Amino acid sequence: MKTDHTRWMHPNRGLTFVISLTLLLVILLLAIAGQAQASQPNESSPSAPGVANNAVYIPLIAGDSSVANEKRRTNTPSATRTTAPTLSFTPTRTRTITPVLSSTPTRTNTPLPSTTLTPSVGAGYIVLGWNDLGMHCYNRSFQDVAILPPYNNLFVQVIKRGNPPKIVTSGIRVEYSFPNNTYSVGKSNFWTYAQQLFGVTLAPNIGLTGKGLAGNMDANVDHFTAMGIPLTEFNDSDWNAPVPYQLANIVAKDSTGTTLASNQVVAPVSTEMHCDYCHGDGAFGITTGRVETNILTLHDKKEGNNYPAGHAGPLMNRRPILCAECHATNALGAPGVAGVPNLSKAMHTKHEGKVPDSTDGCYNCHPGPSTKCLRDVMSSGGMGCVDCHGGMNTVKQNPQPWLNEPRCDTCHTDPKYRQDKALYRESKGHGGIYCEGCHDSTHAIATSTQPEDAIKFINLQGHAGTLDKCTVCHLTQPSSGGPHQ
Repeated sequence: MKTDHTRWMHPNRGLTFVISLTLLLVILLLAIAGQAQASQPNESSPSAPGVANNAVYIPLIAGDSSVANEKRRTNTPSATRTTAPTLSFTPTRTRTITPVLSSTPTRTNTPLPSTTLTPSVGAGYIVLGWNDLGMHCYNRSFQDVAILPPYNNLFVQVIKRGNPPKIVTSGIRVEYSFPNNTYSVGKSNFWTYAQQLFGVTLAPNIGLTGKGLAGNMDANVDHFTAMGIPLTEFNDSDWNAPVPYQLANIVAKDSTGTTLASNQVVAPVSTEMHCDYCHGDGAFGITTGRVETNILTLHDKKEGNNYPAGHAGPLMNRRPILCAECHATNALGAPGVAGVPNLSKAMHTKHEGKVPDSTDGCYNCHPGPSTKCLRDVMSSGGMGCVDCHGGMNTVKQNPQPWLNEPRCDTCHTDPKYRQDKALYRESKGHGGIYCEGCHDSTHAIATSTQPEDAIKFINLQGHAGTLDKCTVCHLTQPSSGGPHQ
């Protein structure tokens, strides 16, 4: 049957068509207008005081110190971080909090979460994992001043069990995630001030190296790393109760996505820096309403006439302030300003005689009476911070803080315990395994006082403490040899 295309030319039908089309256009325009209005924020975005210093620093608190030194010397800016890596998370809530600036929340000891992984100890592979330093600190608020950003590091070695075992990095990938801590925006205001402090624009929940709270680790010659994870100490379920010993799920997979091995590793993190003990309102005749601004006001009062060229003017008028703008620190790879003492020297010199040379004294600034970041087997035996690092007078004279630190073989003098690198965290031993792979992190050397640190060892060998069961890696018990032999 032939279709009559002229039927739409009937006057009534044409009128009906025009009216219908007009109504459709009106409805469409109203919908677009409503959407545009809804996209506008209810409140204007907060504008942070101060101006951007356009400095880009590459944090170097872990990894190969030779590479760290080269990056620190050249101070090459890193690319702007705006793209989230695979497996990044979007916050599931949008509420914001006002950080408590005059105090740090007290840690609540809660039962350990049940493991979400079934480690493959009897299978063909195992995962050794650790954090490099045993504790990573960051500011509770970045509104006024910044010492360190949220920046955590994970290291992993994947071992193929055998006689002999082999370290594997090719043909596999290693994923990390924090099931109880999937986002950081809202828990920290770092992203509001990152541009002014570090000269980079960051996507939400992405750190200074481009890492998020979940993703793939980077393969190196004999290990995997995830550097610069912007982790906070607050679980998604409670933004006010700090949990400094966060658990990361580590999963090794083959090229098909099949899980080869897995484990859980502590990523320690804390904001417990008790500046409020000495710099609360009224101290030194200063009251500004916030601890950070009390400190900046005191700094202006004592040092304002000595600020170097290019950094003149009261700090209070240039907030937020990055301490590393003037004070060199290897923790950030920041060269500082010539003639200005490095940050460690400045801090330990100013507080010498005011803070006791003891672990409790160190906990005034380092985390802390609640966190207790020094939790290793030696501390359980009565040793403290000063036994390895010395007192304030010794620490302030260290020419390269973070890169020149106490050595294990200073006390463990038998040649079989000699470090092969200057830093314990970079040293390797038996079969090319990192010392921290079997003994755990600096300040958390097994057996730790914190039960979270024990989980990975229990998963591997059935008990806490140094990895000492040969058949974790070897298929059969070796007849001779072994670590430190």
